[in-house]
Amino acid sequence: MTRFRPDPEFDPPFDVAEPTRQLAPFVFNAPHSGSVYPQALLDASVLDARGLRRSEDAFVDRLFAAVVPLGAPLMSARFPRAYLDVNREELELDPRMFEGRLPARANTRSMRVAGGLGTVPRIVADGHEIYRRRLPVEEALRRIETLYRPYHRALDLLIGRTIERFGQSVLIDCHSMPSGSLGRDEAKAEIVLGDRYGTSCAPALTETVERALQARGFTVIRNKPYAGGFITEHYGAPPIGRHALQIEINRAIYMDERTLTPLPAFADVAGRLTAVCSEVMATLELHPPGLRMAAE
Repeated sequence: MTRFRPDPEFDPPFDVAEPTRQLAPFVFNAPHSGSVYPQALLDASVLDARGLRRSEDAFVDRLFAAVVPLGAPLMSARFPRAYLDVNREELELDPRMFEGRLPARANTRSMRVAGGLGTVPRIVADGHEIYRRRLPVEEALRRIETLYRPYHRALDLLIGRTIERFGQSVLIDCHSMPSGSLGRDEAKAEIVLGDRYGTSCAPALTETVERALQARGFTVIRNKPYAGGFITEHYGAPPIGRHALQIEINRAIYMDERTLTPLPAFADVAGRLTAVCSEVMATLELHPPGLRMAAE
């Protein structure tokens, strides 16, 4: 079996900030906030670093950093989404991108692959091609072995430990969305909650989060245009006490989307999100049986 050498820039490939003691059955995850761009990617790309960052959920890990002192772990990628996307199936790959034969079990026909946004993306979020030429298949497999698999092993471990301690788990998958990605009906949304239309998270929990966000002044909609990706689908199983809820934050409310820098309002947005997390976590800490009953 081929053993691949990891990228030296990704040591470690992700960060896990853990509280001194976990106080509630919550795990927070920021899979697209990675901002370390390896030189090999820059050399292979037709885009410069700023162009590649169009896919990055910039600063989302900082928006949610305060959940750690509240008593919940926060996991965040260091590698960028333009390099590898852990919110995809392990082998969701476009054969047109690679020289050589993909593994037989690769999913080459998903809508995400067709759109250029597979496990190894072909484009950045605004539609621009990333690479000058095809990549060797071995390069995709190397990224999957050294980044994707360790990431999901660590996330699965955090969730497993949470279930062992509390009897249930709530994964909050934290993302940001370009303001231009919203359609006419969603144009004013500041936050989109995705629970796969009620299949990845107990409706009672989604409603609790939605009400808490609205009480802090956020405009919230559900599932359109973002219902949740692979992580939400894979880790959410409400009937057995595993809940996964995706939260997409409109970038325009906390950052300058042109310069990719935080706005003066950043601290206010982060503070309101922290208040929401504190309220929801306290509710479930005090009343864990209610969530399990709502899921069943």
